[in-house]
Amino acid sequence: MAPAIQAENLVKTFGDVRALDGVSLDVPEGTVLGLLGPNGAGKTTTVRVLTTLLRPDSGRATVAGFDVLKHPNRVRSLIGLSGQYAAVDEYLTGFENLQMVGELYQMPAREAKTRALELLEWFNLTEAKDRTAKTYSGGMRRRLDLAAALVVRPPVMFLDEPTTGLDPRNRLALWEVIETLVEQGTTLLLTTQYLEEADRLAHDIAVVDHGRVIARGTADQLKAQIGGERIEVVVHRADLVGEALSALSGYALGEPAVEKNTRRITVPVSGGARVLADVIRELDARGIEIDDIGLRRPTLDDVFLSLTGHHTEAAEEEGGAGNGDGDGDGDGDRDPRSGTDERAVPAGKEL
Repeated sequence: MAPAIQAENLVKTFGDVRALDGVSLDVPEGTVLGLLGPNGAGKTTTVRVLTTLLRPDSGRATVAGFDVLKHPNRVRSLIGLSGQYAAVDEYLTGFENLQMVGELYQMPAREAKTRALELLEWFNLTEAKDRTAKTYSGGMRRRLDLAAALVVRPPVMFLDEPTTGLDPRNRLALWEVIETLVEQGTTLLLTTQYLEEADRLAHDIAVVDHGRVIARGTADQLKAQIGGERIEVVVHRADLVGEALSALSGYALGEPAVEKNTRRITVPVSGGARVLADVIRELDARGIEIDDIGLRRPTLDDVFLSLTGHHTEAAEEEGGAGNGDGDGDGDGDRDPRSGTDERAVPAGKEL
């Protein structure tokens, strides 16, 4: 059986910028592929090609068995898309936005109204259904946009950083929505910078950097590639970081990672609890005061750091975009020639 989503050697350039440099990927039916990468890596450009919003310079892609260049209208009828940026009509109410999407898809008026009410309840927007969208908070607009992507029920969905700008409670709620969709057979391509999001939701993960897929596998497979354990130390004062790095150098099996704003140092080690005890004694002997220390297995962020040489923006900002009910506007990798954002193409779920 052919994959629900398949791309072969996609290339896309914008002037001197090679946004896609031979991207190839496939997503089996009924699974989730997490597409990870920093801003500008090519994630959104890949999504735009696969959803017929952008023509590649070369390469081939099929979605639900249809070529995105030869049969774009057929592909659009079979997919749902929610882009990075909330695309709602601010002068319509939440209910009117969802009803309009249903009617644009030629749903009978009664069915469109019923579906709109179902989705408003599902996304905890019922109390705000008669308010115009311009009065919504950024997080509420994001949820409304995601609801619009679920009005009809296609087999394939694309979610481009869907939880950016959502607070932790709403992010968890959206994860449950995604899990429900996949349980019902929906195929999903999910781009994200939140490593815990990919760890929880994705059956398979592709890491993209500089327009190329640089690694592919399950979360456990990717973690196993870098192996070992990690010691994390949070020193009490910023001026102690250098001395702590010197103390840890004798135990490290690779380059340390330093988060200056949190005074956190992470080093790869081996030896388990024994080496942790040795490090604690070493730090104490040098008079280095610490706030926290621990031993852990590698995370996806360690994988990302190992593969790309830096953390994801989400990790570097320590969840800055996701700590509040923000607008959800990331920098993204939009077509640099266009200042417009794509409007969600609806998709849906069984309630």
